[in-house]
Amino acid sequence: MERLRSALAGANQIRTLGEIGQDVLDGVLPQEPADDVALLLARTHALSSDQVTEWELEPDLSLVAHARELVVGRLSDWRLDELSFVTELVASELVTNAIRYAGGPVGLRLIRDRVLVCEVSDPSSTQPRLRRARETDEGGRGLFLVAQLTDRWGSRFTSSGKTIWTEQAIGGPLVRDASAA
Repeated sequence: MERLRSALAGANQIRTLGEIGQDVLDGVLPQEPADDVALLLARTHALSSDQVTEWELEPDLSLVAHARELVVGRLSDWRLDELSFVTELVASELVTNAIRYAGGPVGLRLIRDRVLVCEVSDPSSTQPRLRRARETDEGGRGLFLVAQLTDRWGSRFTSSGKTIWTEQAIGGPLVRDASAA
């Protein structure tokens, strides 16, 4: 670990990730490694507080309407009114599912960066399942609608459950990535 820290000490924004990666490998690995080696480096950037909004909701289905109001209000503040209809529907479906199937508390977060991200977190570790409801089914269409209306969606485990996230392009459609979702 000390060799790794030393190798990363010279990392800065001016050097490319390739250069940094080569320095790390040169500083940490023996001349002839006995096995394959993989190194993943990434640059991250922090978002300002006005780009992220989060709320915690009790597991009460009557609060879904309030969640929709919160989303529409924040998108209006961000001058993203054109995304309100879809985001309101997405948040409504995801919050409803979280309350109905996972309990609470339920986290709702909007992130405005290059894309608009809507995240809903709940205490369940059960991953969502996309399915096509039959005409006679009473439910089962929510996640299908979310997948159809957003550019990308997915789910990740957290230390306290899971988070389902969606992305919508700001100012136009995203180019779909076949590996997404």
